[in-house]
Amino acid sequence: MTFKAQKNKSVFGQLILTALSVIWIIPLFYLAVQSFRGEPGAWSPTFFPQEWTLDNYKRLFTQTNFPYWYLNTLIIAIISCVITTSFVLAVSYAFSRMKFKLRKPMMNMMLILGMFPGFMSMSAVYFLLKILLPNNYQSMASLIIVYSAGAALSYYVAKGFFDTVPKSLDEAARIDGAGRARIFAKIILPLSKSIIIYTVLISFISPWCDFIFVSYIMSGVPDTTKYTVALGMYRWLERESIQQYFTTFCAAAVVVAVPITLLFMWLQKYYVEGVTGGAVKG
Repeated sequence: MTFKAQKNKSVFGQLILTALSVIWIIPLFYLAVQSFRGEPGAWSPTFFPQEWTLDNYKRLFTQTNFPYWYLNTLIIAIISCVITTSFVLAVSYAFSRMKFKLRKPMMNMMLILGMFPGFMSMSAVYFLLKILLPNNYQSMASLIIVYSAGAALSYYVAKGFFDTVPKSLDEAARIDGAGRARIFAKIILPLSKSIIIYTVLISFISPWCDFIFVSYIMSGVPDTTKYTVALGMYRWLERESIQQYFTTFCAAAVVVAVPITLLFMWLQKYYVEGVTGGAVKG
């Protein structure tokens, strides 16, 4: 293939990606624009508002339960993220370094179980929570348990990363008298910044964006201040509420999306390194 043909192919690919990016961005841009719309209702005859205002954002924080939902979601996401990250990294390191009889069968079983969608077990999870927390099964504690309990099933990416870290480091530390826990904490983790950040992002985004489990577990709760942002904002889109809350919903969507988007953009380099297994070799 000539240089000119390669260049034309590259330009064509860039045009395709640009077109797709525009298609993906248009709905997000429309949502952001509608959050500044002063006209009431769920529908507007024009793409851009005829009247621009910040009242939707003011109303969001002063006349709705959104601050409670945001705080609930943040607490659940942070606690679940800490537990999940700890489980994933510990299990991944154990599978990467330790050799025991049931290692491969356990890895295969966990990999297969992780392929099943989580919502398939919703009914079983709901009744197990009623047994474990009979007086408090519709709570943030229940959601944290749900988001963290199956964390170890996502071991495979982190394990692949740890496999690239030279085992000679472990062996040298063991000669000096260090145990497995100390090697993991003092040697392996400092070399694994990218996979830690990758795991943290994935562990945080999952509960932050989840709607399926929270809508099932928290269904019927009379106190709406216990909702998360996903469930609370969904209630605004129901038939009896959408005309009143649509522009407020758009404002809430911007407030929810901006922090996690900025965080992802800031940590994108480490996220890519974590996926590709960019460990320090030597």
